[in-house]
Amino acid sequence: MPKPRPGDEQPPREDGGPRGEEQPAPASPPHALSVNELQQITDDISKLTIVHEIVLNGDFKLQAASSSPNSLENRVKETLHKAFWDSLEEQLSASPPDYTRAIQLLQEIKEALLSLLLPRHNQLRSQIEEALDMELIRQEAEHGALDIHGLTMYVLGTMARLCAPTRDEEVRGLQSLTDPAQLLREIFRVLDLMKMDMLNFTIQSLRTHLQDQTIQYERKKFQELLDKLPSSLDRTREWLCKAAAEVSASSSQLPPHPAAHSLGAVSSSTTVPSLRSVLNRGYMNLLCWEPGQKEYPETLFMDQARLQEVQAQVNQLTIIAAVLLVTSGMCGSTLCGSPGFVARLKRVTKVLLEGLSCTRYEEALEDISHQVLQEVSRTLSQLGYPAFTADKRASLKGQIKNIADKGNAVRHVIEQRIHSFLSLFIFPDGQNSQKDFPKGLDPIQEELLEVGHRFGSVIHHNRQVFGPYYSGILKKALLPDAEPDSDAGMDSF
Repeated sequence: MPKPRPGDEQPPREDGGPRGEEQPAPASPPHALSVNELQQITDDISKLTIVHEIVLNGDFKLQAASSSPNSLENRVKETLHKAFWDSLEEQLSASPPDYTRAIQLLQEIKEALLSLLLPRHNQLRSQIEEALDMELIRQEAEHGALDIHGLTMYVLGTMARLCAPTRDEEVRGLQSLTDPAQLLREIFRVLDLMKMDMLNFTIQSLRTHLQDQTIQYERKKFQELLDKLPSSLDRTREWLCKAAAEVSASSSQLPPHPAAHSLGAVSSSTTVPSLRSVLNRGYMNLLCWEPGQKEYPETLFMDQARLQEVQAQVNQLTIIAAVLLVTSGMCGSTLCGSPGFVARLKRVTKVLLEGLSCTRYEEALEDISHQVLQEVSRTLSQLGYPAFTADKRASLKGQIKNIADKGNAVRHVIEQRIHSFLSLFIFPDGQNSQKDFPKGLDPIQEELLEVGHRFGSVIHHNRQVFGPYYSGILKKALLPDAEPDSDAGMDSF
Protein backbone atom coordinates (compact mmCIF):
# COMPACT_ATOMS: atom_id res chain seq x y z
CA MET A 1 0.00 0.00 0.00
CA PRO A 2 1.48 3.39 -0.92
CA LYS A 3 2.56 5.65 1.85
CA PRO A 4 0.29 8.68 2.37
CA ARG A 5 1.81 11.94 1.25
CA PRO A 6 2.39 14.69 3.83
CA GLY A 7 -0.79 16.72 4.32
CA ASP A 8 -3.15 13.99 3.05
CA GLU A 9 -6.40 14.08 5.00
CA GLN A 10 -7.09 10.90 6.97
CA PRO A 11 -9.96 10.36 9.39
CA PRO A 12 -9.03 9.56 12.98
CA ARG A 13 -9.03 6.04 14.40
CA GLU A 14 -11.90 4.85 16.57
CA ASP A 15 -10.12 6.20 19.64
CA GLY A 16 -9.80 9.66 18.10
CA GLY A 17 -6.22 9.18 16.92
CA PRO A 18 -4.97 9.25 13.31
CA ARG A 19 -5.74 6.37 10.96
CA GLY A 20 -3.45 4.75 8.43
CA GLU A 21 -1.22 3.12 10.99
CA GLU A 22 -1.48 0.22 13.40
CA GLN A 23 -2.20 0.79 17.04
CA PRO A 24 1.14 1.24 18.79
CA ALA A 25 2.18 -0.91 21.70
CA PRO A 26 1.75 0.65 25.14
CA ALA A 27 4.14 3.57 25.27
CA SER A 28 6.45 4.59 28.03
CA PRO A 29 5.38 7.58 30.13
CA PRO A 30 5.53 10.79 28.07
CA HIS A 31 8.60 12.92 28.50
CA ALA A 32 8.32 16.38 29.98
CA LEU A 33 7.83 19.02 27.31
CA SER A 34 10.65 21.49 26.80
CA VAL A 35 10.13 25.26 26.89
CA ASN A 36 10.44 25.38 23.09
CA GLU A 37 7.84 22.64 22.69
CA LEU A 38 5.45 24.41 25.05
CA GLN A 39 5.94 27.67 23.14
CA GLN A 40 5.26 25.90 19.84
CA ILE A 41 2.07 24.37 21.23
CA THR A 42 0.98 27.77 22.55
CA ASP A 43 1.62 29.34 19.13
CA ASP A 44 -0.34 26.56 17.40
CA ILE A 45 -3.30 27.03 19.73
CA SER A 46 -3.17 30.80 19.17
CA LYS A 47 -3.22 30.41 15.37
CA LEU A 48 -6.02 27.85 15.56
CA THR A 49 -8.08 30.10 17.81
CA ILE A 50 -7.66 33.16 15.56
CA VAL A 51 -8.79 31.27 12.44
CA HIS A 52 -11.74 29.80 14.36
CA GLU A 53 -12.73 33.24 15.66
CA ILE A 54 -12.51 34.86 12.23
CA VAL A 55 -14.93 32.31 10.78
CA LEU A 56 -17.48 32.24 13.62
CA ASN A 57 -17.36 35.87 14.75
CA GLY A 58 -18.59 38.22 12.04
CA ASP A 59 -17.48 41.20 14.17
CA PHE A 60 -13.95 39.88 14.73
CA LYS A 61 -11.27 42.55 14.48
CA LEU A 62 -7.62 42.64 15.39
CA GLN A 63 -6.87 45.20 18.05
CA ALA A 64 -3.60 46.89 18.90
CA ALA A 65 -1.95 45.31 21.91
CA SER A 66 -2.33 47.36 25.04
CA SER A 67 -1.14 47.10 28.63
CA SER A 68 -2.18 48.74 31.84
CA PRO A 69 -0.89 52.34 32.10
CA ASN A 70 0.61 51.54 35.50
CA SER A 71 2.19 48.23 34.51
CA LEU A 72 5.96 47.79 34.48
CA GLU A 73 5.82 46.89 30.79
CA ASN A 74 4.03 50.11 29.91
CA ARG A 75 6.34 52.27 32.06
CA VAL A 76 9.45 50.77 30.44
CA LYS A 77 7.94 51.20 27.00
CA GLU A 78 7.01 54.84 27.62
CA THR A 79 10.47 55.59 29.02
CA LEU A 80 12.24 54.12 26.01
CA HIS A 81 9.92 55.85 23.54
CA LYS A 82 10.40 59.21 25.26
CA ALA A 83 14.16 58.80 25.19
CA PHE A 84 14.08 57.96 21.47
CA TRP A 85 11.89 60.90 20.44
CA ASP A 86 13.75 63.32 22.72
CA SER A 87 16.98 62.22 21.06
CA LEU A 88 15.44 62.78 17.61
CA GLU A 89 14.33 66.26 18.60
CA GLU A 90 17.88 67.09 19.77
CA GLN A 91 19.36 65.85 16.48
CA LEU A 92 16.95 67.91 14.37
CA SER A 93 17.48 71.00 16.57
CA ALA A 94 21.28 70.80 16.32
CA SER A 95 23.21 73.20 14.14
CA PRO A 96 23.69 71.85 11.59
CA PRO A 97 20.86 69.29 11.95
CA ASP A 98 21.71 65.61 12.26
CA TYR A 99 19.34 63.66 10.00
CA THR A 100 20.62 60.13 10.81
CA ARG A 101 17.56 58.94 12.74
CA ALA A 102 15.13 60.99 10.67
CA ILE A 103 16.31 59.17 7.53
CA GLN A 104 15.82 55.80 9.25
CA LEU A 105 12.27 56.83 10.16
CA LEU A 106 11.53 57.99 6.61
CA GLN A 107 12.70 54.58 5.37
CA GLU A 108 10.26 52.86 7.76
CA ILE A 109 7.46 55.25 6.76
CA LYS A 110 8.09 54.44 3.09
CA GLU A 111 7.89 50.69 3.81
CA ALA A 112 4.68 51.19 5.81
CA LEU A 113 3.05 53.15 2.97
CA LEU A 114 4.04 50.52 0.42
CA SER A 115 2.60 47.78 2.64
CA LEU A 116 -0.79 49.52 2.53
CA LEU A 117 -0.99 49.40 -1.27
CA LEU A 118 -3.17 46.96 -3.16
CA PRO A 119 -1.80 45.15 -6.23
CA ARG A 120 -3.62 47.55 -8.55
CA HIS A 121 -1.88 50.62 -7.07
CA ASN A 122 1.01 50.50 -9.54
CA GLN A 123 1.08 54.23 -10.26
CA LEU A 124 0.96 55.22 -6.60
CA ARG A 125 3.70 52.70 -5.84
CA SER A 126 5.96 54.38 -8.42
CA GLN A 127 5.15 57.82 -7.01
CA ILE A 128 6.10 56.75 -3.47
CA GLU A 129 9.33 55.15 -4.68
CA GLU A 130 10.22 58.36 -6.50
CA ALA A 131 9.21 60.83 -3.79
CA LEU A 132 10.89 58.83 -1.02
CA ASP A 133 14.04 57.87 -2.91
CA MET A 134 16.24 57.04 0.06
CA GLU A 135 19.53 57.42 -1.81
CA LEU A 136 18.55 60.91 -2.95
CA ILE A 137 17.36 61.78 0.58
CA ARG A 138 20.74 60.75 2.02
CA GLN A 139 22.59 62.87 -0.52
CA GLU A 140 20.39 65.89 0.26
CA ALA A 141 21.06 65.38 3.98
CA GLU A 142 24.81 65.28 3.39
CA HIS A 143 24.62 68.61 1.55
CA GLY A 144 22.28 70.23 4.08
CA ALA A 145 19.44 70.45 1.56
CA LEU A 146 16.97 67.94 3.06
CA ASP A 147 13.41 69.31 3.19
CA ILE A 148 11.87 67.38 6.10
CA HIS A 149 8.72 69.52 6.03
CA GLY A 150 8.11 68.88 2.33
CA LEU A 151 8.64 65.12 2.73
CA THR A 152 6.28 64.87 5.70
CA MET A 153 3.61 66.85 3.82
CA TYR A 154 3.90 64.39 0.93
CA VAL A 155 3.57 61.50 3.40
CA LEU A 156 0.42 63.07 4.91
CA GLY A 157 -1.10 63.52 1.46
CA THR A 158 -0.43 59.89 0.62
CA MET A 159 -1.87 58.75 3.95
CA ALA A 160 -5.01 60.76 3.23
CA ARG A 161 -5.40 58.88 -0.07
CA LEU A 162 -4.92 55.45 1.53
CA CYS A 163 -6.63 55.71 4.90
CA ALA A 164 -10.13 54.48 5.70
CA PRO A 165 -12.79 57.23 6.06
CA THR A 166 -12.71 56.81 9.85
CA ARG A 167 -9.07 58.00 9.84
CA ASP A 168 -9.60 61.14 7.73
CA GLU A 169 -9.95 63.42 10.74
CA GLU A 170 -6.80 62.07 12.41
CA VAL A 171 -4.73 62.53 9.25
CA ARG A 172 -6.01 66.09 8.79
CA GLY A 173 -5.12 66.84 12.42
CA LEU A 174 -1.48 66.00 11.76
CA GLN A 175 -1.17 68.84 9.24
CA SER A 176 -1.34 71.43 12.06
CA LEU A 177 1.80 70.05 13.76
CA THR A 178 4.91 72.15 13.14
CA ASP A 179 7.50 70.35 15.27
CA PRO A 180 9.12 67.75 12.95
CA ALA A 181 9.91 65.25 15.73
CA GLN A 182 6.36 65.39 17.08
CA LEU A 183 4.96 65.12 13.55
CA LEU A 184 7.03 62.03 12.75
CA ARG A 185 5.93 60.43 16.00
CA GLU A 186 2.25 61.04 15.22
CA ILE A 187 2.69 59.80 11.65
CA PHE A 188 3.90 56.48 13.03
CA ARG A 189 0.97 56.28 15.44
CA VAL A 190 -1.61 56.82 12.69
CA LEU A 191 0.23 54.51 10.28
CA ASP A 192 -0.03 51.74 12.89
CA LEU A 193 -3.78 52.32 13.01
CA MET A 194 -3.98 52.25 9.22
CA LYS A 195 -2.07 48.96 9.08
CA MET A 196 -4.54 47.49 11.57
CA ASP A 197 -7.41 48.76 9.40
CA MET A 198 -5.84 47.07 6.37
CA LEU A 199 -5.43 43.79 8.25
CA ASN A 200 -9.07 43.84 9.32
CA PHE A 201 -10.16 44.69 5.76
CA THR A 202 -8.16 41.71 4.51
CA ILE A 203 -9.74 39.45 7.13
CA GLN A 204 -13.23 40.52 6.06
CA SER A 205 -12.33 39.94 2.41
CA LEU A 206 -10.95 36.47 3.14
CA ARG A 207 -13.75 35.35 5.48
CA THR A 208 -15.75 33.57 2.76
CA HIS A 209 -12.63 31.77 1.52
CA LEU A 210 -11.66 30.83 5.08
CA GLN A 211 -15.09 29.37 5.73
CA ASP A 212 -14.47 26.95 2.88
CA GLN A 213 -11.01 25.96 4.09
CA THR A 214 -11.15 26.17 7.87
CA ILE A 215 -12.74 22.75 8.48
CA GLN A 216 -9.72 20.92 7.08
CA TYR A 217 -7.29 23.42 8.61
CA GLU A 218 -8.74 23.19 12.12
CA ARG A 219 -8.90 19.40 12.01
CA LYS A 220 -5.30 19.18 10.80
CA LYS A 221 -3.97 21.59 13.44
CA PHE A 222 -5.97 19.88 16.17
CA GLN A 223 -4.52 16.51 15.16
CA GLU A 224 -1.03 17.99 15.37
CA LEU A 225 -1.79 19.10 18.93
CA LEU A 226 -3.09 15.63 19.80
CA ASP A 227 0.14 14.11 18.52
CA LYS A 228 2.11 16.32 20.91
CA LEU A 229 -0.14 16.07 23.96
CA PRO A 230 -1.10 12.63 25.30
CA SER A 231 -4.57 12.06 26.77
CA SER A 232 -5.82 15.25 25.12
CA LEU A 233 -9.38 14.00 24.63
CA ASP A 234 -10.11 12.78 28.16
CA ARG A 235 -12.73 15.45 28.92
CA THR A 236 -14.32 15.04 25.48
CA ARG A 237 -14.57 11.29 26.08
CA GLU A 238 -16.13 11.86 29.51
CA TRP A 239 -18.64 14.35 28.05
CA LEU A 240 -19.74 11.97 25.29
CA CYS A 241 -19.91 8.89 27.51
CA LYS A 242 -22.15 10.79 29.94
CA ALA A 243 -24.44 11.74 27.06
CA ALA A 244 -24.44 8.12 25.81
CA ALA A 245 -25.46 6.88 29.27
CA GLU A 246 -28.32 9.41 29.39
CA VAL A 247 -29.60 8.43 25.95
CA SER A 248 -29.38 4.72 26.80
CA ALA A 249 -31.23 5.27 30.07
CA SER A 250 -34.00 7.21 28.36
CA SER A 251 -34.37 4.70 25.50
CA SER A 252 -36.55 2.38 27.62
CA GLN A 253 -38.70 5.20 28.97
CA LEU A 254 -41.00 7.82 27.55
CA PRO A 255 -39.11 10.88 26.28
CA PRO A 256 -38.28 13.07 29.30
CA HIS A 257 -39.27 16.25 27.47
CA PRO A 258 -40.48 17.36 24.00
CA ALA A 259 -36.90 17.86 22.79
CA ALA A 260 -36.22 14.11 23.01
CA HIS A 261 -37.61 13.38 19.56
CA SER A 262 -35.62 16.09 17.81
CA LEU A 263 -32.50 15.02 19.69
CA GLY A 264 -32.76 11.58 18.13
CA ALA A 265 -33.58 9.53 21.23
CA VAL A 266 -33.78 5.86 20.34
CA SER A 267 -36.79 3.61 20.84
CA SER A 268 -37.00 0.96 23.54
CA SER A 269 -36.26 -1.73 20.95
CA THR A 270 -32.89 -0.18 20.11
CA THR A 271 -30.02 -1.64 22.08
CA VAL A 272 -27.34 0.82 21.00
CA PRO A 273 -27.95 4.58 20.85
CA SER A 274 -27.12 6.31 17.60
CA LEU A 275 -24.10 8.52 17.18
CA ARG A 276 -26.36 11.41 16.27
CA SER A 277 -28.58 11.03 19.34
CA VAL A 278 -25.62 10.87 21.71
CA LEU A 279 -23.84 13.84 20.17
CA ASN A 280 -27.01 15.91 20.10
CA ARG A 281 -27.66 15.12 23.75
CA GLY A 282 -24.12 16.18 24.55
CA TYR A 283 -24.59 19.47 22.74
CA MET A 284 -27.85 20.18 24.56
CA ASN A 285 -26.19 19.38 27.88
CA LEU A 286 -23.92 22.37 27.27
CA LEU A 287 -26.93 24.60 27.98
CA CYS A 288 -27.01 23.19 31.52
CA TRP A 289 -23.26 23.22 32.14
CA GLU A 290 -22.32 24.14 35.69
CA PRO A 291 -19.48 26.69 35.59
CA GLY A 292 -16.64 25.77 37.90
CA GLN A 293 -17.90 22.24 38.43
CA LYS A 294 -16.51 20.60 35.29
CA GLU A 295 -14.03 21.55 32.62
CA TYR A 296 -15.22 21.94 29.04
CA PRO A 297 -14.44 19.23 26.46
CA GLU A 298 -11.16 19.88 24.65
CA THR A 299 -12.95 20.00 21.29
CA LEU A 300 -15.05 22.91 22.51
CA PHE A 301 -12.42 24.98 24.30
CA MET A 302 -12.37 27.63 21.54
CA ASP A 303 -16.14 28.09 21.89
CA GLN A 304 -16.43 27.92 25.66
CA ALA A 305 -17.00 31.66 26.15
CA ARG A 306 -19.45 31.76 23.23
CA LEU A 307 -21.46 28.79 24.55
CA GLN A 308 -21.45 30.11 28.11
CA GLU A 309 -22.87 33.38 26.81
CA VAL A 310 -25.62 31.44 25.02
CA GLN A 311 -26.30 29.54 28.26
CA ALA A 312 -26.54 32.81 30.21
CA GLN A 313 -28.96 34.23 27.63
CA VAL A 314 -31.09 31.08 27.77
CA ASN A 315 -31.25 31.33 31.57
CA GLN A 316 -32.26 34.99 31.36
CA LEU A 317 -34.91 34.34 28.71
CA THR A 318 -36.30 31.50 30.82
CA ILE A 319 -36.82 33.85 33.75
CA ILE A 320 -38.32 36.60 31.58
CA ALA A 321 -40.79 34.21 29.92
CA ALA A 322 -41.71 32.66 33.28
CA VAL A 323 -42.38 36.08 34.84
CA LEU A 324 -44.58 37.06 31.90
CA LEU A 325 -46.45 33.73 31.98
CA VAL A 326 -47.13 33.97 35.73
CA THR A 327 -48.27 37.59 35.38
CA SER A 328 -50.57 36.84 32.45
CA GLY A 329 -52.09 33.95 34.39
CA MET A 330 -52.94 36.26 37.29
CA CYS A 331 -53.96 39.32 35.27
CA GLY A 332 -55.93 37.76 32.42
CA SER A 333 -56.05 38.52 28.71
CA THR A 334 -57.70 41.92 29.06
CA LEU A 335 -54.90 43.42 31.10
CA CYS A 336 -52.14 41.63 29.20
CA GLY A 337 -53.71 42.72 25.93
CA SER A 338 -53.40 46.37 26.91
CA PRO A 339 -51.05 48.13 24.44
CA GLY A 340 -47.46 48.06 25.63
CA PHE A 341 -48.20 46.23 28.91
CA VAL A 342 -46.27 43.03 28.15
CA ALA A 343 -43.45 44.98 26.47
CA ARG A 344 -43.02 47.15 29.59
CA LEU A 345 -42.94 44.10 31.88
CA LYS A 346 -40.42 42.41 29.61
CA ARG A 347 -38.21 45.49 29.49
CA VAL A 348 -38.10 46.02 33.25
CA THR A 349 -37.47 42.31 33.91
CA LYS A 350 -34.63 42.22 31.39
CA VAL A 351 -33.02 45.33 32.87
CA LEU A 352 -33.09 43.92 36.39
CA LEU A 353 -31.57 40.62 35.22
CA GLU A 354 -28.88 42.20 33.03
CA GLY A 355 -25.40 41.01 33.91
CA LEU A 356 -26.51 38.82 36.83
CA SER A 357 -25.45 35.21 37.28
CA CYS A 358 -28.15 32.64 37.94
CA THR A 359 -27.06 32.54 41.60
CA ARG A 360 -28.42 36.08 42.04
CA TYR A 361 -31.85 35.52 40.48
CA GLU A 362 -33.58 35.30 43.86
CA GLU A 363 -32.46 38.81 44.74
CA ALA A 364 -33.41 40.12 41.29
CA LEU A 365 -36.86 38.50 41.35
CA GLU A 366 -37.65 40.30 44.60
CA ASP A 367 -37.12 43.61 42.78
CA ILE A 368 -38.91 42.34 39.67
CA SER A 369 -42.00 41.42 41.71
CA HIS A 370 -42.20 45.00 43.06
CA GLN A 371 -41.87 46.48 39.57
CA VAL A 372 -44.47 44.11 38.12
CA LEU A 373 -46.98 45.01 40.85
CA GLN A 374 -46.41 48.70 40.22
CA GLU A 375 -47.00 48.25 36.49
CA VAL A 376 -50.12 46.13 37.11
CA SER A 377 -51.56 48.74 39.49
CA ARG A 378 -50.83 51.58 37.05
CA THR A 379 -52.40 49.75 34.09
CA LEU A 380 -55.49 48.70 36.11
CA SER A 381 -56.00 52.33 37.11
CA GLN A 382 -55.60 53.55 33.52
CA LEU A 383 -58.16 51.02 32.28
CA GLY A 384 -60.62 51.85 35.07
CA TYR A 385 -60.45 48.44 36.76
CA PRO A 386 -60.38 47.98 40.55
CA ALA A 387 -56.96 47.43 42.14
CA PHE A 388 -55.83 43.96 43.14
CA THR A 389 -56.72 42.88 46.64
CA ALA A 390 -53.93 42.44 49.17
CA ASP A 391 -54.23 38.65 48.85
CA LYS A 392 -53.95 38.76 45.06
CA ARG A 393 -50.98 41.10 45.24
CA ALA A 394 -49.25 38.80 47.71
CA SER A 395 -50.02 35.79 45.52
CA LEU A 396 -48.59 37.40 42.38
CA LYS A 397 -45.51 38.58 44.23
CA GLY A 398 -44.98 35.14 45.76
CA GLN A 399 -45.33 33.32 42.44
CA ILE A 400 -42.79 35.61 40.78
CA LYS A 401 -40.30 35.18 43.63
CA ASN A 402 -40.73 31.40 43.51
CA ILE A 403 -39.38 31.38 39.94
CA ALA A 404 -35.92 31.63 41.54
CA ASP A 405 -36.32 27.97 42.55
CA LYS A 406 -34.92 25.75 39.77
CA GLY A 407 -37.65 23.22 40.56
CA ASN A 408 -40.43 25.77 40.06
CA ALA A 409 -43.08 24.24 37.80
CA VAL A 410 -43.52 27.29 35.54
CA ARG A 411 -39.78 27.77 35.18
CA HIS A 412 -39.31 24.06 34.42
CA VAL A 413 -41.96 24.08 31.68
CA ILE A 414 -40.54 27.22 30.07
CA GLU A 415 -37.02 25.78 30.19
CA GLN A 416 -38.19 22.56 28.52
CA ARG A 417 -39.91 24.49 25.74
CA ILE A 418 -36.86 26.70 25.15
CA HIS A 419 -34.50 23.71 25.04
CA SER A 420 -36.90 21.87 22.74
CA PHE A 421 -36.94 24.83 20.38
CA LEU A 422 -33.16 25.29 20.47
CA SER A 423 -32.64 21.60 19.75
CA LEU A 424 -33.91 22.30 16.23
CA PHE A 425 -30.92 24.54 15.58
CA ILE A 426 -28.25 21.90 16.15
CA PHE A 427 -29.12 20.35 12.79
CA PRO A 428 -27.78 22.06 9.63
CA ASP A 429 -31.28 22.77 8.29
CA GLY A 430 -33.20 22.44 11.54
CA GLN A 431 -33.65 26.16 12.10
CA ASN A 432 -35.72 26.31 8.93
CA SER A 433 -38.02 23.47 9.92
CA GLN A 434 -39.98 24.99 12.82
CA LYS A 435 -43.51 26.06 11.98
CA ASP A 436 -45.23 26.89 15.26
CA PHE A 437 -43.43 28.85 17.93
CA PRO A 438 -43.68 27.14 21.35
CA LYS A 439 -46.63 28.25 23.43
CA GLY A 440 -45.83 30.90 26.03
CA LEU A 441 -42.62 32.03 24.30
CA ASP A 442 -44.07 34.60 21.90
CA PRO A 443 -42.84 37.61 23.95
CA ILE A 444 -39.23 36.40 23.64
CA GLN A 445 -39.47 35.14 20.06
CA GLU A 446 -37.02 37.62 18.56
CA GLU A 447 -34.35 37.04 21.22
CA LEU A 448 -34.81 33.27 21.14
CA LEU A 449 -34.41 33.11 17.37
CA GLU A 450 -31.19 35.11 17.61
CA VAL A 451 -29.84 32.81 20.34
CA GLY A 452 -30.89 29.76 18.34
CA HIS A 453 -29.01 30.87 15.24
CA ARG A 454 -25.88 31.64 17.28
CA PHE A 455 -26.06 28.31 19.07
CA GLY A 456 -26.68 26.46 15.82
CA SER A 457 -23.77 28.08 13.98
CA VAL A 458 -21.31 27.07 16.72
CA ILE A 459 -22.62 23.51 16.92
CA HIS A 460 -22.72 23.04 13.15
CA HIS A 461 -19.11 24.16 12.79
CA ASN A 462 -17.97 22.02 15.71
CA ARG A 463 -19.74 18.97 14.27
CA GLN A 464 -18.02 19.43 10.91
CA VAL A 465 -14.55 19.84 12.41
CA PHE A 466 -14.63 17.20 15.14
CA GLY A 467 -17.21 14.71 13.84
CA PRO A 468 -14.56 12.05 13.04
CA TYR A 469 -13.14 12.30 16.56
CA TYR A 470 -16.58 12.00 18.15
CA SER A 471 -17.33 9.02 15.92
CA GLY A 472 -14.10 7.29 16.92
CA ILE A 473 -14.64 7.85 20.64
CA LEU A 474 -18.28 6.76 20.60
CA LYS A 475 -17.75 3.68 18.48
CA LYS A 476 -15.09 2.48 20.87
CA ALA A 477 -17.23 3.32 23.92
CA LEU A 478 -20.52 1.91 22.61
CA LEU A 479 -19.31 -0.92 20.37
CA PRO A 480 -15.90 -1.91 21.72
CA ASP A 481 -15.98 -5.27 19.93
CA ALA A 482 -17.15 -3.95 16.57
CA GLU A 483 -14.94 -3.81 13.50
CA PRO A 484 -13.17 -0.43 13.09
CA ASP A 485 -15.31 0.60 10.11
CA SER A 486 -18.58 -0.83 11.38
CA ASP A 487 -21.52 1.56 11.58
CA ALA A 488 -23.90 -0.99 13.13
CA GLY A 489 -26.69 0.67 15.04
CA MET A 490 -25.35 4.19 14.43
CA ASP A 491 -26.32 7.11 12.25
CA SER A 492 -23.77 9.14 10.36
CA PHE A 493 -23.31 12.74 11.51
